[in-house]
Amino acid sequence: MTNEQPADAQSRREAPAIVCYNVDSVPGREDAFLNDWRSGLEVVETLTVPPREASTFSVPAGHGFRIVSVEGSQVGDLNLWNAHDFSERFFSGKTRQLHATHVTRGDRLWSNLPGLRAMATITHDTLEWYGWDADGGGVHDVIGTRCDPYTHRLLNEVDYHHCCHSNLTRAMSEHLQRPPAEVEPLIHDVLNVFMCTGFTLDTHQYFMKASPVRPGDYIEFLADIDLLCALSACPGGNCGSSHSDDKTTCYPLQVDIVKPSDAVMERFTPESLNAYSGCHGMAD
Repeated sequence: MTNEQPADAQSRREAPAIVCYNVDSVPGREDAFLNDWRSGLEVVETLTVPPREASTFSVPAGHGFRIVSVEGSQVGDLNLWNAHDFSERFFSGKTRQLHATHVTRGDRLWSNLPGLRAMATITHDTLEWYGWDADGGGVHDVIGTRCDPYTHRLLNEVDYHHCCHSNLTRAMSEHLQRPPAEVEPLIHDVLNVFMCTGFTLDTHQYFMKASPVRPGDYIEFLADIDLLCALSACPGGNCGSSHSDDKTTCYPLQVDIVKPSDAVMERFTPESLNAYSGCHGMAD
């Protein structure tokens, strides 16, 4: 068979696009509960993630956290784990399939197989107004992986140790008191918080542009299960000029751990593991 264009090429291109998953059937928490949850939130802990570094933090199920821009336009890379089983972690690919390439209020962050359950629900997003721009860009993407020293070495033939992958590795190494080589496999594809990205309309390449985030902007999450989180303040700053270096202006990010009222906590139920049997069509 040749690679020549067939006579019916155009009609094949015009086949209707079908959304893979029925988004209306994606399980979520009721708006009334989320409104009540937000109404009585109390900040119980605050931490600062320094520029070009990462920090870990724990969030009990039913509590929540906010990632806040505090000094200037800055993006962050977020990892999530089940606090009791690190093999269950954030699954950006399935989150992308169930929601979209970029997430906002009402969307959920899903865990990898076989758990496949909501780990966190986005309850507020001050950048929700951005939507989609003329380049096809949006904010808070689940399409980029994270800047890493291996790609940096591949493309630039230079070792750089403050890529988000390395930042997250160091943070987990310090948190678990284990060598970097042991914890590095735990680091996974991220939610790119505040990052403005998309695919170019002509070549469909992944692009970034200056984040619209301003001091005071934040994205807020409800922890659907007990979480261990790690957040890197990206060395790309607002990712409007550079991806990974020590020259780009960078700022810290703030994390607020929040607790709802006791009355709301009494109504909260953590997410259960996926109910699929795991037999995969084979006899027990």
